[in-house]
Amino acid sequence: MKKIIYLFLLGLLTACSNEPQPIDYGNDNCDFCEMTIVSKAYAAQAVSEKGKQYKYDAIECMVNDQLQHNYDMPINLVANFEQPGTMINVKNAGFVINDSIKSPMGGNLAAFKKESDVVNKESEDIFNWQELKTIFLENDSLTTSY
Repeated sequence: MKKIIYLFLLGLLTACSNEPQPIDYGNDNCDFCEMTIVSKAYAAQAVSEKGKQYKYDAIECMVNDQLQHNYDMPINLVANFEQPGTMINVKNAGFVINDSIKSPMGGNLAAFKKESDVVNKESEDIFNWQELKTIFLENDSLTTSY
């Protein structure tokens, strides 16, 4: 009986973790547009204060979801475009909006580490997390539901 209680408590503690859980590419669905998450170069994820996991097939889905529902998540991660499958905190990322980028939702948006040569060049296409959210707020076409 003690073993069952121990396993139950262990499972409960694991389920309530505030740590991000890996995205199961090809199986997990986007919490915003409900498309299957397949691209490791554009995915994003967030974790609430209570440990609820949110997974997205594109950065623009995460931004739209948080803006539309007025979420302020303590953990926001985005795929590093230069290392697909590697997630980086939005605080350590630079965001590029450019027609040469073909993200799943058509926002032409990708994330790079701040130290990347792409982010360190002077360009009007590069934004930090707060600037990116402001762009989405100002552009109604980016904040509509899919």
